[in-house]
Amino acid sequence: MKEMTRVELRRLEMRDLNAIERIERASYPTPWSRSMFASELAKPSSICLGAFDLETLELVGYLVISRYVDAWHVMNVAVAAEHRRRGIATMLLERLFEATAGRGRRGYTLEVRVSNAGAVALYERLGFKPRGVRRGYYTDNREDALIMWKDPISEPDD
Repeated sequence: MKEMTRVELRRLEMRDLNAIERIERASYPTPWSRSMFASELAKPSSICLGAFDLETLELVGYLVISRYVDAWHVMNVAVAAEHRRRGIATMLLERLFEATAGRGRRGYTLEVRVSNAGAVALYERLGFKPRGVRRGYYTDNREDALIMWKDPISEPDD
């Protein structure tokens, strides 16, 4: 594992859109548009977390999750290429699990490219299990998406 990037996690704000876009465009063949991010940032049912490098204060990773009736849907997770494999995505997801534990007993779901072995391994380490496939889900190459699910996290008993 590379040297850890020391980060602070905080909610993303509209002023972070340029940095979000930079990471998004470098990370995905079909990146989200700026307006898609702005829409999620404005939604009360979404949680948008950013990881900011403590030394440079730059955004190095982010997570966008939306609340649905029965689940939290992990919509988008990305880490800047030069900061990958340093535990940033894990930190973001773990903070999310802490923030949402016991809130309505919702589980967590996401889709991930079947070819993205690194992401699948990360999600499995964090307790997600494969639950099905969405055929031809990705528009750039019609790749299938693996649907993954994590059961709700219960509040610790005091």
